[in-house]
Amino acid sequence: MRTPAAMPTRFEGTYTAIVTPFVHALNESDKAIDWDAYERLVNAQIAGGVRGVVPCGTTGESPSLSKEEQGSLVERTVKLCKGKAQVIAGTGTNCTRSTIALSQAAEKAGADAVMVVVPYYNKPTQRGLLDHYTAVAAAVSCPVVVYNIPGRSGIDLSVETLARIAEVAPNVVAIKEATGNVLRAQQIVRLLGDRMSVLSGDDALTLAMIAVGARGVISVTSNVYPAEVANVTRLALAGSFEQARKAHLALVGVHDAMFIEANPSPVKAALAAKHGISDGVRGPLASASDSARAAVLEAMSAYEGNRSS
Repeated sequence: MRTPAAMPTRFEGTYTAIVTPFVHALNESDKAIDWDAYERLVNAQIAGGVRGVVPCGTTGESPSLSKEEQGSLVERTVKLCKGKAQVIAGTGTNCTRSTIALSQAAEKAGADAVMVVVPYYNKPTQRGLLDHYTAVAAAVSCPVVVYNIPGRSGIDLSVETLARIAEVAPNVVAIKEATGNVLRAQQIVRLLGDRMSVLSGDDALTLAMIAVGARGVISVTSNVYPAEVANVTRLALAGSFEQARKAHLALVGVHDAMFIEANPSPVKAALAAKHGISDGVRGPLASASDSARAAVLEAMSAYEGNRSS
């Protein structure tokens, strides 16, 4: 087992689960990564004041990226963010061996942490999850962020299992909590306190989760509005809940629209409208439907109109 490097006291603030832009192409096999668009998007996140960027997560379409593409995304993100923002690289798969390899590669590339999703499809037991996370954590010296999203993985990592992981893996320091349940965040904070930073995995629940002890969000909406999402988190963490609530409620319509269809199709539609980035996704995903696109644009228009009035 490697000796963990000095760990940050906690991960907190706004982290953008960044999309992977593809060049516009009718042929699925020609949908290469649009590196120019990606660089502009990362720079916009940094300018917006987010704490960090998360490449190769669900929003980055990690299941349809090759190993080589994932490596290039992490390397480029580290280069763009160096000294400006943290990089938490998504490295989780449904295979422990593959997850270890991707995590080691991300650490070597300079990522500040790796984010490991609960293995999907295999349906491991809680013992299997314990073994998986402890094996990954032992194979790297960087911090590890657990990503619990049972709606996609089909398995829910229990609070008790998370606590057992924390006991034996000191570099597992945070969890992206995406069960959609504020009570779950509360249970983790109550049991583990400062030992585990809870990061909201649902934009619409960030304020409520911070109110019970979460330390931030890994956000989809911040792809489009980085400064605005970062402001809500910053205000809430500072205890300015009146201001934070007002800013958060103004964004709720946008948050909801980002999940009107499978992520990241809606947020890519938003980025296409706002920044001219292609809204293409890789199969089996499909670009946002006309009705979803209209809902996204309506939510954005309402938010920006209210903000300027």
